[in-house]
Amino acid sequence: MRKPELLIPAGNLETLKTAVIYGADAVYIGGEAFSLRAKADNFDIDTMKEAIDFAHEHGVKVYVTANIYAHNNDLPKAEEYIEELAKVRPDALIISDPAIFTLVKKIIPDMEIHISTQMNNTNYGTFNFWYGLGAKRVVNARELSLEEIKEIRKNIPEDMEIESFVHGAMCISYSGRCLLSSFMAGRDANQGACTHPCRWKYSLMEEKRPGEFYPVEENERGTYIFNSKDLCMIEHIPELIDAGIDSLKIEGRMKTQLYVATVARTYRRAIDDYLKNPDLYRANLEQYKEEIGKCTYREFTTGFYFGKPGEDAQIYDNNTYVKNYIFLGSVSETGDEYCYIEQKNKFKKGDIIEIMKPDFSNVQTEVLGIYDRESGEEQESCPHSKQKLKLKLSEKAEKYDILRVKAD
Repeated sequence: MRKPELLIPAGNLETLKTAVIYGADAVYIGGEAFSLRAKADNFDIDTMKEAIDFAHEHGVKVYVTANIYAHNNDLPKAEEYIEELAKVRPDALIISDPAIFTLVKKIIPDMEIHISTQMNNTNYGTFNFWYGLGAKRVVNARELSLEEIKEIRKNIPEDMEIESFVHGAMCISYSGRCLLSSFMAGRDANQGACTHPCRWKYSLMEEKRPGEFYPVEENERGTYIFNSKDLCMIEHIPELIDAGIDSLKIEGRMKTQLYVATVARTYRRAIDDYLKNPDLYRANLEQYKEEIGKCTYREFTTGFYFGKPGEDAQIYDNNTYVKNYIFLGSVSETGDEYCYIEQKNKFKKGDIIEIMKPDFSNVQTEVLGIYDRESGEEQESCPHSKQKLKLKLSEKAEKYDILRVKAD
């Protein structure tokens, strides 16, 4: 049995630290250039070095995405960027463009390279092709079933690794290679600037009847025909491991610390329970499902893992997230009887909130006092986002604990 790596996304340094503390074996991040999440905060070289140092101190690997499709004028800048990456030494680079692959091989010949899902990796011949060129790992296309992944595992070298997305947003386009954003908003998804037009609302209009819109589906005046449900494989850890997958990848470099902490610690517990005892995993399934539903999501699907998804894999009537819990902040430090956070959403003195801990426990606590950290003045509530606060709680909170509250 191959013990799978749990690979968690991080869009900034704070989220990376959360991923590390809440159970990641590895974290993937993007730099300020050549990454397919241009709207994430992302990492400059100095912050990237700090992130890598922090992760390595905790025994966690860091992979850096450099998976855009480069145009001619990108190549000189890409060469400079790869030279910078050579100085901070991530554990691997995630690549999709053969030109970028070649530059990495030339500039950092000993760097581990992972081939992005953007390369439409759908068969063992493709895996072997990249292995022959020196790639260590390939991220399979999301359009593969578990049976297809098993067949790939049987036909590639034992030391070649398979990485598969197991949780998060699904893309309407094959392996994420979408032209909708470029066509409709002038922003190229394949260069990291996707506007997510797959989540927009659409109607049908006949060319000789301008302004007369017809619903594509029998509901209101329009339908979200491209809006996929989110992938979730928390109930199928045994099948993922049995297929020979080496790395279970979570989507979401644009997500909050609450999302990252919730997903990381739930999959961490599920994987560890299964490896310890399959009966323990089965006994705790409802708990995993309950916890995974405490972060934002769009309803769940198993994607292509058990065959091609049908019409029930789409959400036709809205593009909103299910939001069961609200993120209040992450504890940055503690002292005496207080804890300190940068506030994310409103709460008030007297509220009963929840302390979410890395060990999978949740502690109910009352907010006894709220103080502005700079002035020390007490306040009844905190309506202004990003205010730095000192809190007095009825239960003890530790550094990196997440504070959240159940949504109304």
